[in-house]
Amino acid sequence: MSISSEEEWAERAGAFLKHKLRDTEITYVELAKRLKKHGFKAETEASITNKLKRGTFSATFFLACIAAMELEGVALEEI
Repeated sequence: MSISSEEEWAERAGAFLKHKLRDTEITYVELAKRLKKHGFKAETEASITNKLKRGTFSATFFLACIAAMELEGVALEEI
């Protein structure tokens, strides 16, 4: 894997989350509800939309999304 910049990591992480949301048929509204169960009380459909559109979010948010979507065995090669 040859990712050369922080910007490219952010772009790929955002694309990964969007792809997995489509695959699992989880809406941003549903993801916000699930994130609340993981302690992310302030997340809303709008905040998630903005984060994924900008492609800027914390690693904590990324990992919480993976947990909220109940993804198992995520490999870096997928991102």
